[in-house]
Amino acid sequence: MMTATPPQATRVIGGIDTHADTIHVAAIDDLGRELGDREFPTTPVGYRDALAFLIRHGTLSVIGIEGTSSYGTGITRAARTARIEVREVTRPDRATRRMRGKSDPIDAYAAARAVLSGRADAAPKDEEIDAIRALHIARNSAVKARTAAMNQIHHMLITAPATVREKYRPLKEKPLVNALAACRPSGQDPTLKAVLTALKTLALRHQFLTTQADDLKAQLRDLSAAANPHLLSIRGVGPSTAAQLLITAGGNPDRLRTEASFAALCGTAPVPASSGKTTRHRLSRGGDRAANSALHTIAMNRMTSDARTRDYVARQRATKRGTPEILRMLKRAIAREIFKSLTQGQAAPLLADLRPARQAKNITITAAAKALGTYPSKLSRTEHGTYPDYDLAHRYREWLAAA
Repeated sequence: MMTATPPQATRVIGGIDTHADTIHVAAIDDLGRELGDREFPTTPVGYRDALAFLIRHGTLSVIGIEGTSSYGTGITRAARTARIEVREVTRPDRATRRMRGKSDPIDAYAAARAVLSGRADAAPKDEEIDAIRALHIARNSAVKARTAAMNQIHHMLITAPATVREKYRPLKEKPLVNALAACRPSGQDPTLKAVLTALKTLALRHQFLTTQADDLKAQLRDLSAAANPHLLSIRGVGPSTAAQLLITAGGNPDRLRTEASFAALCGTAPVPASSGKTTRHRLSRGGDRAANSALHTIAMNRMTSDARTRDYVARQRATKRGTPEILRMLKRAIAREIFKSLTQGQAAPLLADLRPARQAKNITITAAAKALGTYPSKLSRTEHGTYPDYDLAHRYREWLAAA
């Protein structure tokens, strides 16, 4: 571990421009004067030498690294292991690049100066979030490939021979996939056999990808619940949206300075869009668009399944607000709720008492579901905590107490 203080009293600030095979390291002092720069390979030895290079110039206090979650992951991990403070540096905008040019030394010095000026003050994302990110990427890929397979099935049925088209086109998605996966291409007509073979292949691919996506979703649910037990209890938040919001937040709540900064990070901060006598706001088109998409999914879920949200939407429509503006307001409110969940360490509502309480009163789950106006499967998932509905759990607990 490189903790020895060199004889110089100079306070050193490092800056690192990262690439796939190399990193370029630059050092400045606390007055912004350039002390030196050098290129190193992206290997454990290269990372060790890079840190030693910075330490030789003085007392290394902090390093600014561009791309801490991508090309800079290795050097970020090495710096943290050596107990060196790291700051995440965002890529300079195009106007700045045009004025000062671009090269690896220029970018490395710019990273160091961003730390010195205070513009780069965010800590890198927690490494534990990498597991959630990896599973989330894999699941998104499986879902996209499954959608592509289903689209190909529908398109192929349009031009399929009449016997195939009339047999399978009336079926909906799951029955269609199951029927095609079970079919046996045969016969004398080579075109008919080839089309059925292609359709069967796509159906089997769809089934495989569905199983894969479901398995990854279950793992995401477990990891997300372990990282933030309360997040999944929020209305409309599922394993996929919870995973994306945790990825955006970075797993370490201290990165999130204020509720407004989190809203801006998610692209939900209102932007003035007034003109003349019209006073209004619109959504920001900046920020993390994947997080914005997650908030949009939550908002749409609430608009269709949450009575309070439907009442709120009805009141806003009565004031002549359109759907885009209502969604903007909903997403901003949801971002506020998510921020509190991410930063306050709230515990998830308990569910383990529901099933024993029902069994103690000899009530079947079918009878309980009928009394609560829901499905037995949904009530069972809530009891076991797999895909719980926490509003339902609250009503369920009150009903059991009164039963």
